[in-house]
Amino acid sequence: MNLALLLPLIGIPLVVIGFALRFNPLLVVTVAGLGTGFAVGMDFMSLLETFGEKFLNSRQLTSSLLILPIIGLLEHYGLRERAQQWVANIRSATTGRILMLYFVVREASAAMGLLSLGGQAQTVRPLLSPMAEGAASNLHGELPSAIRDRIAAHAAACDNVALFFGEDIFIAFGAVLLMTAFLKENGINGIEPLAIGIWGIPTALCALLIHLFRLSRLDASIAKDIAAWQKTNQAGRANAVVNA
Repeated sequence: MNLALLLPLIGIPLVVIGFALRFNPLLVVTVAGLGTGFAVGMDFMSLLETFGEKFLNSRQLTSSLLILPIIGLLEHYGLRERAQQWVANIRSATTGRILMLYFVVREASAAMGLLSLGGQAQTVRPLLSPMAEGAASNLHGELPSAIRDRIAAHAAACDNVALFFGEDIFIAFGAVLLMTAFLKENGINGIEPLAIGIWGIPTALCALLIHLFRLSRLDASIAKDIAAWQKTNQAGRANAVVNA
């Protein structure tokens, strides 16, 4: 076996070993890129030039990653607490109503191509989940960790489901264009992106109705679980007093 043909593949074991040893992912990828470059005979300056070119070509992806530390700073300075306090001042706000409103807005905006309007990192974790949790706290007081996790899961599901079915209506969405190109390549002509978008509307409406129905039952389910949790806690305290 020719060793020269295998050297360019040295980046693969470097990535596997680096991730297996839980090193910094950016460091692992950089070392794997340098190793692969040196293995194919590139000099250091050529490697730097290649790295810079690829960075500029993918700067849109890189700029989205910059949102994460910004959200972390905002959370550090009390963004989640402010969101919870703001919702606590709205008496009619409940967990289910907040999530239903977000679902409708998210799916409608995704259908119009505004895919970056929401998102798990920039909206769900710092704003939506604390607001939904604050509404539940405003009604029931202290929440058990299981209920907080459940609310967070519902908030994340709202964003995922609404985005998934809403973006299929937008005719310039990548998946719609991919389906159109795939059909044409396989000899199925006459199906334009507009037709795929229109046929996605019934599915999106069904997803909207089904999810809103599930969320309409969420408040009652949370109240039932919290009542059971409070009853269990009271029984435990009574037993502790008797045993004392």
